[in-house]
Amino acid sequence: MSTSIFQFLAEPLSSDVRIQIQRWSNADDVRRLAVMPDVHPAGLFCVGMVIGTQELIYPIAVGGDIGCGIAACRFTSEGSEITQRHLLAIVEAISRSIPIGRHRRADHPALPADLAQRPLSDAVLEKFKFHDGELQLGTLGTGNHFLELQIDQDQRLWAMVHTGSRGIGQAIFQFHFRHCVPAQFRLSALVAEAPEGVAYLADMQWARDYAAANRRSIMQVLSEILTDTLNVQAEPQTYMDCDHNHLAREQIGGEHLWVHRKGANAAALDQPGLIPGSMGTESFHTAGRGNAESLNSSSHGAGRTMTRSAANRQISPVQLQRAMKGIVFARQDSRGLCAEAPAAYKNIRKVMRAQRDLVRIIRCLQPVLNYKGAR
Repeated sequence: MSTSIFQFLAEPLSSDVRIQIQRWSNADDVRRLAVMPDVHPAGLFCVGMVIGTQELIYPIAVGGDIGCGIAACRFTSEGSEITQRHLLAIVEAISRSIPIGRHRRADHPALPADLAQRPLSDAVLEKFKFHDGELQLGTLGTGNHFLELQIDQDQRLWAMVHTGSRGIGQAIFQFHFRHCVPAQFRLSALVAEAPEGVAYLADMQWARDYAAANRRSIMQVLSEILTDTLNVQAEPQTYMDCDHNHLAREQIGGEHLWVHRKGANAAALDQPGLIPGSMGTESFHTAGRGNAESLNSSSHGAGRTMTRSAANRQISPVQLQRAMKGIVFARQDSRGLCAEAPAAYKNIRKVMRAQRDLVRIIRCLQPVLNYKGAR
């Protein structure tokens, strides 16, 4: 059976992406493949690519940062009430209170009871869960992960958090990837209903839940910072969370498939979504249109146009600071943030136009503060 391929593009595909599309469209049991407008190369599976299978599952098509995603929450404040002095104080408080990377803390939060009591599939992973899993709960990942304060079109204050499952997600991926069997084109798969597949799916779901708990923990600390600094309160009923690295059994156009998303949001009919731009551009809250051709998916962001190494070579700290005019960020970290400069990413407006049939825009938000985990 041939693979159905649908592309929703903001710009022409690179040769590396075309090669990956060709490889995966011919891979064992891949029935459908969709390309999101933020697609870009990332190892053996592109960020912004979605596949649907019937019997096999591919851990590489989810990746190591299982459950990586975005959370957002509105606060009881008008944007006009926030001053530059407030924002500078918030950046400083974030740098003291929310660790980045593999920082070790004596006062880390405990794992939520549900996560602590649900066993992972192997003793090695269980040990990792109660060590790194606890230590890294409430921490921000490096690279493109971030905290951001934003103002919507009604001048309401929102916070957005982007991070994932940290080291425990990587450990789960690496453990199960070793148990995969070879498939076509040097790709490795698991049979979903075999014991190895069942174990991966359970551990993968655990990592998704851990990543969501990680975002909620960070948002709680950020809420306390905003209460202390701005005297505002979070509005819990507005809290949203969506992840973009996952695998789920879904019905797509009358067919039940294992849908693999790496760097792609689920976008079933009316499903809420969060799509950030780059660190200097607007972000969007969306609702899915349930487009079967996209496997009920959308982009997860703007998508890179430059590799990190190329951006570091081509973008200077002065250029980054110019692009971030009017947005508070850790200017002293400009050299380390060049790889995340707006110029390293696609135009988010073009990306949103390319997926008009995938999502509708609920609100547009402008950044006023960005704290990036680029270390």
